Amino acid sequence: MAHIIEISDLSAPELAPYTQLTHAQLRSQRDPEKGIFIAESGKVISCALKAGCQPLSCLTEARHLPALTQLLPPPWDTIPIYTAPRDVLARLTGYELTRGMLCAMRRPPLPSPEEICRSARRLVILENITDSTNIGAIFRSAAALGMDGILVSSSCCDPLYRRSVRVSMGTVFQIPWTWLHGEAFQWPQPGIATLRSLGFSTAAMALTDNSISIEDPVLADAEKLAIVLGSEGNGLCEETIAHCDYTARIPMYHGVDSLNVAAASAVAFWQLCPHVDNGYHYRPGMFA
Repeated sequence: MAHIIEISDLSAPELAPYTQLTHAQLRSQRDPEKGIFIAESGKVISCALKAGCQPLSCLTEARHLPALTQLLPPPWDTIPIYTAPRDVLARLTGYELTRGMLCAMRRPPLPSPEEICRSARRLVILENITDSTNIGAIFRSAAALGMDGILVSSSCCDPLYRRSVRVSMGTVFQIPWTWLHGEAFQWPQPGIATLRSLGFSTAAMALTDNSISIEDPVLADAEKLAIVLGSEGNGLCEETIAHCDYTARIPMYHGVDSLNVAAASAVAFWQLCPHVDNGYHYRPGMFA
């Protein structure tokens, strides 16, 4: 049975994960096993639960209680669900974007880079991408367009940051990912050399005099390919570009030289991944 607790004051200590703790405090780098992230909206909470994430508590408006309690199967149907009037919850920064439901969850254990590489044919490597919206959008595109896994440099925004998770629409729990860590995967070297030893060709998305079009068959024909994406402003580091097997660009009209990194990622993933048949997920009336 749901454990519903009505509140009228957002300063209550039990609400600290939602109201007081910073992302760095929630992440708990000193003790990752005790780290927490916040899932926002019913869809994202549902995706996290299906992926095996452990819920700790929820915060919602009273009108969303029936929908939220349906999302929580045993044994999670007994966790505290804090509820308050909308005017109280509206004081939370960004509450209007949460679609009325928040859930504090234990951070899931991540696989090693070796585990992700073992069964992948198409990888994404993210370097120095610090915008949480772009991180979330890249994850969503990678999951939708057939990438097998994502490796994230330590200089990137945390994919479990609240906005990243929300923008990803829960796909951060669907596609395998992990941080680039360990001696063999230090980035860019020896990480790129390690990928090469595992059979991956590497394609740096960057504008150089010798960059090739993403339509070049050498990329699509690669048995294993890692697509490397860089920061929103400066792009990839010169050292990264120099060590990759290929440098690739997206052909564009009207003298436009680049796209937002999230948009560019979607174009590259579509071009360089096997395409799913329309019947894979479509059901009559699905989009009515």
